[in-house]
Amino acid sequence: MISTRKHLDYALGYLGLNLLAEARAELALIKPADRETPDVLLVEIELAMAKSAWSRVITLAAKVTRGVPELERPWIAWAYALREQNHIGDAYDILIMAEEVVENPSALLDYNLACYCCLMDDLTEARRRLKRACAREPEWKSEAASDPDLTALHLKKPRAGS
Repeated sequence: MISTRKHLDYALGYLGLNLLAEARAELALIKPADRETPDVLLVEIELAMAKSAWSRVITLAAKVTRGVPELERPWIAWAYALREQNHIGDAYDILIMAEEVVENPSALLDYNLACYCCLMDDLTEARRRLKRACAREPEWKSEAASDPDLTALHLKKPRAGS
């Protein structure tokens, strides 16, 4: 009998190769008693993200964050799914909640908050968040230069002293 961990590893491998049907099939082999564990739900989130199944991402991420709020990835996925559904304010609110409970938030949290602030026309906060993210992950400066969510930052340069 193959362990749940091994099925998850196989599913993640298939996801990495963009073999979504195979990843789904691998997850289906997990014994029912393990299907609601955070580890399995996290892989389910990744599969739903790959399929652009935003409602499913939201449902799964909400479930995981209720049980394990200190994990960052489900918060990021939840917010991204909301953003994809054009609920930018809700996406921002989710990540603000995440900041309070996630252990050691990554630069990705700030980067995404910069994007959402920019989309909500809060360019001062967007700049602050982006600067903080890029200080931790300098290679993101080039990513930010072409990110459509940050277009307003490139169009409206800060005034002297801002």
